[in-house]
Amino acid sequence: MVKNCVNKPILRTEALTKQVNTGDDTLTILQDINMAVNPGEAVAIVGASGSGKSTLLGLLAGLDTPTSGKVHLDDTDIFMLDEDSRAALRGKILGFVFQSFQLLPALTALENVMLPLELSGISGAETVARKLLQRVGLEMRLQHYPKQLSGGEQQRVAIARAFAIRPKLLLADEPTGNLDSATGKQIIELMFELNHEQGTTLVLVTHDEQLSRRCSRRIRLVDGMLASS
Repeated sequence: MVKNCVNKPILRTEALTKQVNTGDDTLTILQDINMAVNPGEAVAIVGASGSGKSTLLGLLAGLDTPTSGKVHLDDTDIFMLDEDSRAALRGKILGFVFQSFQLLPALTALENVMLPLELSGISGAETVARKLLQRVGLEMRLQHYPKQLSGGEQQRVAIARAFAIRPKLLLADEPTGNLDSATGKQIIELMFELNHEQGTTLVLVTHDEQLSRRCSRRIRLVDGMLASS
């Protein structure tokens, strides 16, 4: 019997809406966002400042909760899960890269990359972390703390950490935003190399035109609403 080989979206939203109370008024940050991302895609979320891009990314990850609507992550309605279950799901299939790197200052580069592996109970965490840091060109920086690293080096550690668990989906919020153009270009190349090597799906919030052009599709937000996808 031939199986249906059509891929289901790895990420899907239904009428996703986020509102906040501002005293006497209600501010709508996102309104009725319907989108789908297929396995292996690289999708850029673009739009002006204040259009809701980072809020959308936080909702897609389950780090924030919507006013209404749904997010299906790997066929799971994440807001039907409690907070601990959402965290456990993230730990299995999601990687994150942030503009501000978000490395733990008290841990070395090696320990920062080992952390998600250890939290996921993956054996051989140190060996995996060493190989990834070597892959991103930081084999001589294993025992350095974040404050001893340049911005580009910190982002390389963050990327190694994000790819450590071989995530199905990587979410990145302005990953080149705090870097000069030359370093940002190197970071873009590195992300897409690892994306192709691991088959990870990418969803990137970015103002960087060079980065968005590398993606297979753009999702544009205008005043909290989907303008194109």
